[in-house]
Amino acid sequence: MKTQRIVEILDNPAVDTDIVVKGWVRTKRGNKNVAFIALNDGSCMRNIQVVVDLQKISEESLKPITTGACLRVDGRLVASLGAGQGVEVQAEKIEIYGTADPESYPLQKKGHSLEFLREIAYLRPRTNTFGAVLRIRHAMAYAIHKFFHERGFYYLNTPLITASDCEGAGEMFQVTTLDLNNVPKTETGEVDFSQDFFGKACNLTVSGQLEGELGALSMGQIYTFGPTFRAENSNTPRHLAEFWMIEPEAAFYELEENMELAEEFLKYLINYALENCREDLEFMNKMWDKELIERLEFVVKNDFQRLTYTEGIEILKASGKKFEFPVDWGCDLQSEHERYLVEKHFKRPVILINYPKEIKAFYMKQNEDGKTVRAMDVLFPKIGEIIGGSEREADYGKLSARVAELGMSEQSLWWYLDTRRWGSAPHSGFGLGFERLLMFVTGMTNIRDVIPFPRTPLHAEF
Repeated sequence: MKTQRIVEILDNPAVDTDIVVKGWVRTKRGNKNVAFIALNDGSCMRNIQVVVDLQKISEESLKPITTGACLRVDGRLVASLGAGQGVEVQAEKIEIYGTADPESYPLQKKGHSLEFLREIAYLRPRTNTFGAVLRIRHAMAYAIHKFFHERGFYYLNTPLITASDCEGAGEMFQVTTLDLNNVPKTETGEVDFSQDFFGKACNLTVSGQLEGELGALSMGQIYTFGPTFRAENSNTPRHLAEFWMIEPEAAFYELEENMELAEEFLKYLINYALENCREDLEFMNKMWDKELIERLEFVVKNDFQRLTYTEGIEILKASGKKFEFPVDWGCDLQSEHERYLVEKHFKRPVILINYPKEIKAFYMKQNEDGKTVRAMDVLFPKIGEIIGGSEREADYGKLSARVAELGMSEQSLWWYLDTRRWGSAPHSGFGLGFERLLMFVTGMTNIRDVIPFPRTPLHAEF
């Protein structure tokens, strides 16, 4: 008989039919006549109750069944007389796939802190919280692909190993096959990368954007969705060394079209979560963030406010609020500044544009004023910046001059610069950190809790 997932059974119960259900034990209780087992298979928040008649199945055979054990139950689905569930399984036969010694199994029936659960990240998906988070993560990944497919964007896989530094930040993980105990050197004493696997210094990518632009300038509209890496030694609730990025790039999009795409994209994703992850969101709302659903609905219902960086600075300076980080034109806005604009001043999401060129990346299109670039940041309540993007510099002379001005290697970016020599076109794009999005959608406050296996400084377990 085909095994049914618990979500299928509970959503479409075929009462008075024989079924097979498999899962992990959340709890077991009972008396001398009957035992009740709460079974969960990860398909939804809800458990299914298995009722065991001790006249049919001996109490002795049930002793190995404790919290965490994995079972197969053959039985009959019937209407439940008990409170809290519509149906239950009357067990005819129980097979124990795997036991879980209560003396050593760490997920007993009690509350566990998020800090403790990070130490056992390989087990935490079995909890209600992380089951919900990971189901929402799946739904968001699906919605991302669905959104772009419906709008004619092509999914492009950009390389994880690269010889270029997209941001010019230098905080990158090196990729090498050289013997670190006997590193070959040149006559000048530098590492001889000519003997390395790729014949040059290579790193794990910080962004697929530059290669994504190549796709946009040939296929029109593309998006990337994959892991990115930053060797930034930041042990904070907002940083990971390995995280996922969504980066659309579109030819013939100027800044206005880019803003429209970003707003439409975010509203689509959040609305998808509200419509398709309701059970999990309600749990997160109840347990972790009482304002979660209200905040998600707030973003969907409100048009995003557009304003320039200069206007934003003027608002912040006129606010009379004492910020931890002083505000002046030319400064890079901090989360407290961004949240003030969203939560206090406009009371809606904000798109901030035209930043000083000194605080933005080399590839952003320069405005006529010579001071600012056509950058855009989307700011959300509670989280601050959630999307960063820009119209890209399409002029070869201006782009190569900016590369030289910043002391970047024109040699390593030759292929990128060439796209501005042959058939250059206006184009734009943005980056959305997947985990940053998930923090917003789930209400979790630590980025390590929205990725299955977090990679952070001094931590690469599981």
